[in-house]
Amino acid sequence: MSRMNWDQLISNRRFGAPEPKRTGALGGGMEMRTEFDRDYDRLIFSAPFRRLQNKAQIFPLPKNIFVHNRLTHSLEVSCVGRSLGNYIARRLTDNQDTPHRGSIATVVSAACLAHDMGNPPFGHSGERAIRAYFTEGNGRQWYDAVVGEGHPWEDFAYFEGNANGFRLLTHQFEGRRPGGFALTYTTLAAIVKYPWSSARAPESGKFGYFQSERETYLDVANYLGILPVDPATGHYVRHPLVYLVEAADDICYQVMDVEDAYKLRILSYERTVDLLLRYFLAESHDHALATLETIGDRNERIAYLRAKAINILVEACAEVFIEHEEEILRGAFTGTLVSQMPKRLYAAYRDN
Repeated sequence: MSRMNWDQLISNRRFGAPEPKRTGALGGGMEMRTEFDRDYDRLIFSAPFRRLQNKAQIFPLPKNIFVHNRLTHSLEVSCVGRSLGNYIARRLTDNQDTPHRGSIATVVSAACLAHDMGNPPFGHSGERAIRAYFTEGNGRQWYDAVVGEGHPWEDFAYFEGNANGFRLLTHQFEGRRPGGFALTYTTLAAIVKYPWSSARAPESGKFGYFQSERETYLDVANYLGILPVDPATGHYVRHPLVYLVEAADDICYQVMDVEDAYKLRILSYERTVDLLLRYFLAESHDHALATLETIGDRNERIAYLRAKAINILVEACAEVFIEHEEEILRGAFTGTLVSQMPKRLYAAYRDN
């Protein structure tokens, strides 16, 4: 049965650049940074990443109290992704000689930085507004011109932030060098949560790349040995590290939103403590509550419980990945890492 392999999946080849002469993730010589470190730094210092600070997360951005915006959310997702990557790399070391395993955490962390960069203002509402403009509004006037020039109308009618992120990172916009951000193939593949094109949008809703970037995605997927589901339509399985990026995002969404709701006084202190304690084993409740008594500030108490809850979820998701690694490499794993956690933890996650 076909299976992906880590040696091919983790590559330092850059999109838009010649094949690297150096071998391995680290290369040779006295380089202090890996190519994946360069991906991370390139994203952090980019203007599109900085612009995330003006995009709201879940709650509107109030002036009198801090809540998360897309920038702070992405930074936190990146930290959680790094933890997941480190955990996976250590466990893979125990199980097998995984090439480039030391780079997994950096790749996941970089991909987490980029995962929301293509989202429009107002998130999913912004996506729906753009779609409505082209399907119901004045944008319909462009249909004949777009189709007449051979461009797929689905790229406009089903605008998707995930696909826009892939385009933003790979397209050679005016004045930019070939390859867009010229990220490594592995980092690019790790952000494609839905590895099929807008051609499937009418049936699937979500998709990972516009048809205008079809050849780009196929180049990345085929070079890394990602398994095809339907090559004719450009439908592939996920790169394994996508599952870690997705889990980091899911964890931060659920846990950090509880903390934000407390700060905005949507949730009471007692209710917030109750929600976060649900992630803890029953036998550790007394210890957690005793620790809270040593912390005078209620905001810091919630921050303590939030940090512990995130750690619990990181370990659980990492264990799911390790347990199902073979299925993931064969493209046979279904669902998310969060959904496959122990029932007690998933119930706490789902009910928050």
